[in-house]
Amino acid sequence: MIQNIRRSVRLYGHYISLNIKSMMQYKTSFFLTALGQFLVSFNIFLGIYFMFQRFDSVKGYTYSEVLLCFSIVLLQFSIAEMVARGFDTFSAMVRSGGFDLVLVRPRNEVLQVLGSKFELTRIGRMIQAVVMFAYGVLNCGVQWNPAKAAAVFFMILGGTAIFSGLFLLYAAFCFFTLDGLEFMNAFTDGGREFGKYPLDVYGEKMLLFTTFVIPYALAQYYPLLYVLDRTDNIINMLVPLLSLLFLVPCVLFWKFGVRRYQSSGS
Repeated sequence: MIQNIRRSVRLYGHYISLNIKSMMQYKTSFFLTALGQFLVSFNIFLGIYFMFQRFDSVKGYTYSEVLLCFSIVLLQFSIAEMVARGFDTFSAMVRSGGFDLVLVRPRNEVLQVLGSKFELTRIGRMIQAVVMFAYGVLNCGVQWNPAKAAAVFFMILGGTAIFSGLFLLYAAFCFFTLDGLEFMNAFTDGGREFGKYPLDVYGEKMLLFTTFVIPYALAQYYPLLYVLDRTDNIINMLVPLLSLLFLVPCVLFWKFGVRRYQSSGS
């Protein structure tokens, strides 16, 4: 078991290395794309900035607290999109018949699809997220300690798992439709957009939906309350780890789709 895990990690590392080498063949294109990713997210930041020029707070959250919240969500999304980009472009693999090759190789198909695309250009968004996070940390008045640092780490881990799971669901639907379903963007890109504010800003129904259906709130709202000293309940620090369970139904649906996969004949 341990030997298989080591082999899978080494293989995935090899896939990443090949992807990076391929991108570095066109360095200008890489840097311009990374810059474009930075500027796209910068527009969202400007929206937050200009709103707080008019209002002192949003439902009690200050500018620095909102930036701290959004930076963590943006980092979650950027890491997930960087690592799980292969699932986001999976429909092309199904249409072209490329998934047939994946199935005949003696390696796990999830690992192969993950390794098919590693989008390093998302580092542009990650840089912006880190800058916003640093600003939020320095200005939100939080007294940091190891528990709060752990809460932020768990938020990033849990949120990355949620967005990766959504990309996996998007790919699994392609087994039945050949093309990706655009409505899934409402949960991936939409989750990033909604995540720029703490989720209780959108009302109780949205908070319930993001707690029990698509559990963004487990990796955003509840641990954020702990970080911002709005609760001292240690459960709020640990609740992002429950987000990892969201991967279970996503993987099961993927396996269901693989069993019913029929080649496109391309």
